[in-house]
Amino acid sequence: MKLKNLFISAVTAVALTPLAAFALPDGSKQNPLRVLMVPADTGTNNITQDYGPVFQGITDNYGIHFDIKAGASYAAVVEGICNDKADIAWFGAVTYGQANDNCGVDLLAVDVSKGESAYFSGIFVRRDSGMETLKDLKGKSIAFGSPNSTSSFNFPVAMMIDAGIDPVQDTSKIIMAGSHSASLAALAEGKVDAAAAAFNSFEKAVEAGAIDPTKVKALEKSQPIPNPPLAMNQKLSPELKAALREAFATIHTKIDPSLIRGYGGKRVDRYDTEFKESDILDALKKLNAVTPELKAEMVGKAGQR
Repeated sequence: MKLKNLFISAVTAVALTPLAAFALPDGSKQNPLRVLMVPADTGTNNITQDYGPVFQGITDNYGIHFDIKAGASYAAVVEGICNDKADIAWFGAVTYGQANDNCGVDLLAVDVSKGESAYFSGIFVRRDSGMETLKDLKGKSIAFGSPNSTSSFNFPVAMMIDAGIDPVQDTSKIIMAGSHSASLAALAEGKVDAAAAAFNSFEKAVEAGAIDPTKVKALEKSQPIPNPPLAMNQKLSPELKAALREAFATIHTKIDPSLIRGYGGKRVDRYDTEFKESDILDALKKLNAVTPELKAEMVGKAGQR
């Protein structure tokens, strides 16, 4: 009788315990954490190969095991972590926001490149243009990079809207140059009055001699745009989350630093596990104004002769 009661109590306890407690791995060799990565372009065209040394280094030094896979699409990675099919996900900033809205995720880290956890977008003009603020763009022509680019299109457009400039109605001409460098080249060649690009692209153009900094200036610099983040399933235990943050914060001191990788498989300095999630979400709020409909209108205007 006592044995029967004990069995009933055990079954009842299982029934009352959240299923996620059993579903999520613990990072052991037998039960590795499932890592999903957005299918960004990478250095080797094999995202798991690019990131493998980092995760293996964490396994060797901290005893946390991983099973790394590339998602079939950005949306698939969001779905994976929201449906408890992934424990860690490497997102783009926009994808991170989608996952956070859909199910809630915990920020693990952002990569640090050249000492920075964020980068900047800007709108550039010639120094003799007479333009001093974004409001002066009214009636002017402007070149953008790709409509899919955060820093050569989406953020500059959001900055214009924030300044009260309608990117379609208030511009005389739009050029979709296709890249940061091509956008800046259009400005340097006098084809447009302004150009949108990332600040690091502007700096590279200056170093290459393609832009003369005595003749071109930044009309406006964006707020910091966070580097793409790593996120954790919120249902992981607090102890495991803390162990992961410690591991990613210090792995660059444990393995060859040249093996540290960031978004798209690019070499980065280290990982910042203390970056504020609010900075990511604040940046994403600004991009809400850049709707698919507005993009389509801008692309349409760019196609006009």
